[in-house]
Amino acid sequence: MARAEQLEPVVRELLASQPLAVLATHGNAGPYASLVAFAATDDLRQLLFATTRATRKFANLQADPRVAFLVDNRSNDAADFRDAVAATIRGSAEEVGDAEREGLLALYLGKHPHLRDFVDSPTCAFLKVHVESYYVVTRFQEVMELHIRP
Repeated sequence: MARAEQLEPVVRELLASQPLAVLATHGNAGPYASLVAFAATDDLRQLLFATTRATRKFANLQADPRVAFLVDNRSNDAADFRDAVAATIRGSAEEVGDAEREGLLALYLGKHPHLRDFVDSPTCAFLKVHVESYYVVTRFQEVMELHIRP
């Protein structure tokens, strides 16, 4: 198992290099997966994303805030079995409060400036995920864990 200081640069590079992630939520109809634009805070403790309040994912988050994200750098090529990195990130989501909205929104829009109108819409919810753990897979089968301390 890699130590945190060895794994953190791998996680940082993966999160910085990928604009989209798969968000998994759970609701009355069962599990649900969505593609979302995301950003991570510098300390890796939070992931940020936005969604319209009328979506199934938002309804699921209202019922159960536990989430998993899948972020990967695959190229859909045979080399992925050797070279791709994937991370499952587990945590709990909540809407960003007014006190921290400006700073977190600046971080999010720094990565996704084209989403300014979307996040400024009154129908949009801006959310943060309190990350509990990263499960990172490399070389198709090497699994390393990075747990975030509260």
